[in-house]
Amino acid sequence: MPNKYLLAIDQGTSATKAIVFDNQAVPAVQSTIPIASVYPQPGFVEQKPEEIYQSVIQAVRNCFLEFQEADTGTLPEIAACGVSNQRETFLLWNEEGEPVTNAVVWQCKRSVEICQSIQGTDLENELKRRTGLIADPYFSGTKLLWLYENDSTVREALDQGQLYFGTVDTWLLYRLTNGTQYLTDYTNASRTLLFNIETLAWDRYLIQEFNFDGLNLPEAKPSAFEFGSTDFEGTSSEKIPITAMIGDSHAALFGERCFQPGEAKATLGTGSSILLNTGSQRVQSENGMMTTIGWSTEKLVDYALEGVIVTCGATITWLRDQLGLFAESAETETLARSVESNNGAYLIPAFSGLGAPHWKMDMKGMLVGLTLGTDKNHIVRAALESIPFQIKDVITAMENDSSIPLKQLKVDGGITTNTFVMQSLSDLLNTDVVNIGVSNVSALGAACLAGLTSGVFRDIGHLNSLAYEDTTRFLPGKETEGIRDAYQGWQETLARLFQTL
Repeated sequence: MPNKYLLAIDQGTSATKAIVFDNQAVPAVQSTIPIASVYPQPGFVEQKPEEIYQSVIQAVRNCFLEFQEADTGTLPEIAACGVSNQRETFLLWNEEGEPVTNAVVWQCKRSVEICQSIQGTDLENELKRRTGLIADPYFSGTKLLWLYENDSTVREALDQGQLYFGTVDTWLLYRLTNGTQYLTDYTNASRTLLFNIETLAWDRYLIQEFNFDGLNLPEAKPSAFEFGSTDFEGTSSEKIPITAMIGDSHAALFGERCFQPGEAKATLGTGSSILLNTGSQRVQSENGMMTTIGWSTEKLVDYALEGVIVTCGATITWLRDQLGLFAESAETETLARSVESNNGAYLIPAFSGLGAPHWKMDMKGMLVGLTLGTDKNHIVRAALESIPFQIKDVITAMENDSSIPLKQLKVDGGITTNTFVMQSLSDLLNTDVVNIGVSNVSALGAACLAGLTSGVFRDIGHLNSLAYEDTTRFLPGKETEGIRDAYQGWQETLARLFQTL
């Protein structure tokens, strides 16, 4: 087909990226526009709706200009556009399309007390059963309830049926199509505490429980769907169809080609988001995981289990910046390999609590098992080992919940450059750990989904056939016995600590 390129928009918390991919899913050009957050009071995090939208327009414009300069002086022939976005951030607007408040960012903690009032009630049980989620400020429903209870403008508009709700994908689509398209996808809807992931529809029971009867909600569609078209305010001479919308972590799952049950991805950054594909049947977790929709087409919905690790790379940053144990994070690999073991030392990285599957959010970070023989190399090794240990905890919980053994772990993020961590992870999980070498996997996933809908890619098999030259694969077996002994010590250490909490 003549239109061989795909445009991906990855609207994240700190920046918006526009990337043009070719028909082999290889990035050709990209542009990044930073966006700011505002903090009206402690614990509150917001963004300006217009800034979010304009960052998309500017990123696409810059991307197309760069393509013209790098190619033949012409604009790219775009077959379709896919959008990935920060999942739980939401916006509210009126019938004229004007924002009623700032966007409320997923990091915002304004609804902590509301969540605490829900915990231990029948409503909490219904939330888990219907949405797969827990009562936590991370998700948008309780923060919308806070606005309803504390902002008279929001309350009046909602009660009169004049308030429109949308996650970032919905807001962008609404603006890009001049208000003609009011839609979202299943993955973004599934992060609101208002969407039933079994029926794939907004849950009337939960909406009534939250007093949101007058709220306008977008129609939910599969992630791969013909959502509308746009010229990005004249940036393109012809309208470009938007044929995919999906939350960023889910887009990464698809971009990493986790197409089969048992395939998982782990994004290793400041924290870590781990998603395991569980296939066409949702799995109700009894081990601290969240159930979510992984990705979907008009013919297929794949569910996933998700575990969130609060602190991963942030541990390394702390050792560098606060303790001064090394000048560059890249040094940690050499330091860790300079000793044969952690010498019984364990670093519990609960700097902001301990996340899945333990959920000890009041716990503090600590170093345990120190002796006079412990030096900085042992501490660095203990810090690096805490990353595969936490991932192993999550994967074990997922396997116990689903009875689906892990087939392969796909990884992305800055920590993947540390071969000590990657090899330890492969040895501990006893499975291949694969890095496809693409830094923008959320954008890649959105582009691939858009390509499926538009016919650039025939099917999932076509996507699987695409080669990535920079793929790195770690195979288990090199240090299996040592890392498993260390992991047993980790489990014993946590068990003792939990008894004291």
